[in-house]
Amino acid sequence: MTRPAVFFDRDGTLMEEVNYCADPRDVHVYPGVPEALRKLKTAGFKTFIVTNQSGIGRGLFSEAQYQAVQQELLSQIGEGLIDASYFCPDVPGAPSTRRKPETGMILEAAADHDIDLARSYMVGDKVADIECGRRAGLRTILVLTGYGAEEQCCPDFRVPDVVLAIEVILAS
Repeated sequence: MTRPAVFFDRDGTLMEEVNYCADPRDVHVYPGVPEALRKLKTAGFKTFIVTNQSGIGRGLFSEAQYQAVQQELLSQIGEGLIDASYFCPDVPGAPSTRRKPETGMILEAAADHDIDLARSYMVGDKVADIECGRRAGLRTILVLTGYGAEEQCCPDFRVPDVVLAIEVILAS
């Protein structure tokens, strides 16, 4: 049986934006995120992180550094609150089916976890996140954290932060 999911961008959405975050000491999850994710899980949603990480492709940090940052993020969020994480190391402009706004990471997660995309959401702080969600047939939520306040796009919802995004999802 397929289940709905929420796909989250990472930097600027779940955690404070750090330009090319390569150090776990720079990971700061936004307040209220673990509690809000717990509510989503209780409501039956699967939760995923889909994140562009061009810093790897640019040679600014290694995949091992990315993984260390990711592990710190998951530790701060709490065990069992994120079902899986997908990342794309491709640089902008390079041919890629996975780099947002392309849908590769979402489609991979949907196939891996039997997700009903029509009942799912994409939450992020950039136009690429919103466009990716739209292309994949998801409802979209732009958060105003990270780069969100500067972005010009037309999401289904626009909210101050990820905690309020989750409240919108649960009320829908």
